[in-house]
Amino acid sequence: MSTILLQHDGAIATVTLSHPGKLNAINLAMWEHLSATFAALSLNPDLRCIIVRGAGPNFAAGADIAEFPHIRSTSEQGIRYHQQIIAPALQAIAECQHPTIAAIEGACVGGGLEIACACDLRIAAPSARFGIPINRLGFPLAPGELQGLLQLIGRARTLEILLEGRVFDAAEAKDKGLLQRIADDVHGAAQESAQRIAAGAPLAARLNKILVRRLTPPVAPLNHEELEAAFSFLATHDYHEGVHSFLEKRKPVFTGK
Repeated sequence: MSTILLQHDGAIATVTLSHPGKLNAINLAMWEHLSATFAALSLNPDLRCIIVRGAGPNFAAGADIAEFPHIRSTSEQGIRYHQQIIAPALQAIAECQHPTIAAIEGACVGGGLEIACACDLRIAAPSARFGIPINRLGFPLAPGELQGLLQLIGRARTLEILLEGRVFDAAEAKDKGLLQRIADDVHGAAQESAQRIAAGAPLAARLNKILVRRLTPPVAPLNHEELEAAFSFLATHDYHEGVHSFLEKRKPVFTGK
């Protein structure tokens, strides 16, 4: 059963992504649960830090593609899915008033990497794997999710990740600026970092987050025509071929149509 688990240990909360058998792939219900969980956590004045992790040996292997034929097959569905489901979840994490740490093991790809990027700090095990290999599925990264990656690591590295579609190791992820540190005991390191944050002045930490967001150059939102164009891929043969080939466990045949 897929779910978002929540535990409290004094001033530190731990949010766990759990989808057994699917490498913690995030389905629609989990995205919505994640939004509600972080909205509630942000309002809790007793918290000082939040750790985000995956259940078992993986962080999260992206969105649950098995849902795509039913909830993401048309432009209208795609805009709703990304603007009303995924965007609020990532925004709730990024704008949470408390500092957040992603503790990463195993697969951290696609939507999983987007969740990690929405956190303030990222600590990974040496064996963790990163990437956004959606070029194999026939679609680009949605504009709102692309913006978060661009702000974190810049244009050239974002294009490399998206155009090549490679899955790479933690050392390369740190070199690209995706990680603050690599630790053999990733959860121990995340707890130590959370404790250092919790020992500091909470109001100062919250103001630092507010000021960093305020001083980051804003990007003008896409207009209606740009948004429609961004999701026009949903009507293409390549998109449907990419999704169906993934679900059928075969190599896709892309035609550029």
